[in-house]
Formats: sequence, C-alpha cells, structure tokens
Amino acid sequence: MIRWLVRGVLVLLLAAVVAAAGFRIAASLRERQEAEAVLPEGGRLVETGAGRIFVMEAGEGPAVLFVHGTAAWSGLWRPTLEAVAARGYRAIAFDLPPFGFSERATDGDYARRSQAARILALVQALEVRPVLVAHSFGAAPGVEAVMAEPAAFAGLVVVDGAVGLDAPARGLPALLQPMWLREAALSLTATNPLLTRQLLASLLHVKAAATPDIAELLQRPMVRRGSTRAFAEWLPSLLVPDPDARSARPEGWAALPAGAELIWGDRDSVTPLAQGEALAALAPEAHLQVLEGVGHIPQIEAPEPFRAALLAALDRIVAR
Repeated sequence: MIRWLVRGVLVLLLAAVVAAAGFRIAASLRERQEAEAVLPEGGRLVETGAGRIFVMEAGEGPAVLFVHGTAAWSGLWRPTLEAVAARGYRAIAFDLPPFGFSERATDGDYARRSQAARILALVQALEVRPVLVAHSFGAAPGVEAVMAEPAAFAGLVVVDGAVGLDAPARGLPALLQPMWLREAALSLTATNPLLTRQLLASLLHVKAAATPDIAELLQRPMVRRGSTRAFAEWLPSLLVPDPDARSARPEGWAALPAGAELIWGDRDSVTPLAQGEALAALAPEAHLQVLEGVGHIPQIEAPEPFRAALLAALDRIVAR
C-alpha cells in the first residue's frame, strides 16, 4: 500500500513538472518579438537617462503623467487620456518596465527606488512638470519619485495605491528564489494567455469589466522576447518590501507637499479602502474620493465615475 502511495505521489510530481516545463516552453515560443516590431500605433519611444520609455499622449495643456499597475501598460489608460485631454490637459501615459513596450533593465533591477529613478528620468526627458497619477503597484515607485524630487511634480493623485505602508520585513519565499522556478510559476499564471481574463477578474469587484477586449489588450506586450524572464526578475520587487523606501514609511507620507489627491474603490479587495484612509490621514491636507461599488481598477470598472473624480482632482490641483 505504501509503495503504491509513494508511486502515486511521484507520478503527480512528475506530471506537475512536465506541465510546468510545457507552459515554460510555450511561453518561450510565444515571446519572440522585439519591442520595436510590435510597438502600438499612437505611441513613441522616448530616450531617457534610464533607457527608452514608451509613451502615449493626447492633448495640450498642463501635463498629467499616468503610471499603470502590475502587468498593465499605457494602453489601458487610453480612454482616460482622451477624457483628460478633452478637459484641456496634456495627458501622457507610459510603460513602466518590465511591462509594456519600454526598454527593460539589463541588470534586472526593478526595485522601487530604481523604478522611481526611471520615472524621474522620463519627466526630465519630456521637460514637463506633471501631475502624477499613479495606480495600484505603480503608486509605490510613483510616490517614491514625488518624495525624492517634489519640485519636479505639480501634484499627486493616487488611485487604489499599493504602497506597502509599514510592511513587515520579509525575504523572497524559498520556493521562488531559483529563477527557473519563478519563470515556471509565471508561465503558468501571469504570462499564460489562457488565464489573463481570470486573473484580471480576480482583482475586480465588477467582474464584468474583465472583458475579452481588455484581456487581449493586456496580452499585447507579452509577445516581446523574454517577457516571462523579465517578469521573473521583477517579481521580488512585488513580494519583498523595501525598508529604505520613503513611500513605505508614514513619515514619508507626512512630508509630502500639501494637497495630495486619492481616489479609491470602496469594494477594493486588493488594497482595501482602509489603506487609502490611512494614507489620506498621513498626507498633509489630502483629499480622498471614494467610489461606491467599485473595486481595485476603477478606470475599467466604473469609467465615467472614475473620470469625473479624476478630473475634479486635477482641477483642484491646477487651481492651487
């Protein structure tokens, strides 16, 4: 009996290894395109001191710079860019590496402060002083950039930000320390096109917002060569807190310039509203807008209420 049990466990383990290897090979076969060959229309690569950054722009006027969240890219902001541009702003969205179509880090460094340096390099290259709008995990390096050089920005809007405030120190789980295991795990999940829509829906309160069109949009950059490898290099920055990041400490938020704006879904299960309330209480004269019946990605779950809240926030910032 024990012999058959051991054999059964070994067969299951072997099947899991074969399946993981199969998904990793499939990812390698999909990821064969150079970024330049698949650049979306309506965008451009900007040369910066931190590499080439892909941007999409609309409109003229005061600059508003949009930072996306995990595994997204600037294309997800397109409808928002158009609405903001119609209000009289220069709306700029960019791809934060390793996601989207921007140049990836040759050293695999995607730590929060390194990402903040990329944002500052882009601001310098564009010669703008923008209001920064940062969503989800993009809020961590976005706010870090504002804290590093507050004079470089006209204001800050945080949308359901994932900043890891006072997160306890921890290392990368042992199972994910080998690069090949991280690649296997990501090829099964984040870079697996069969799961894009399901993974997106898991982040949302309004599940119907995870449409096939949005899933297809998110998949577009994943055909780039080495996407799974790049995501695996980035993964530690998601899982391991940076204890030296100012944006992860209460005193950093307390030192922000007055008047930060926050927009939060009251049904956000990824970064619950209590986190937004805590950040708003720390930042001087911060203003928090709560969107009812909305989860973690309000720009696709409730586009019109989100745009109204965003435009109100931008107008308040510019009027100061």
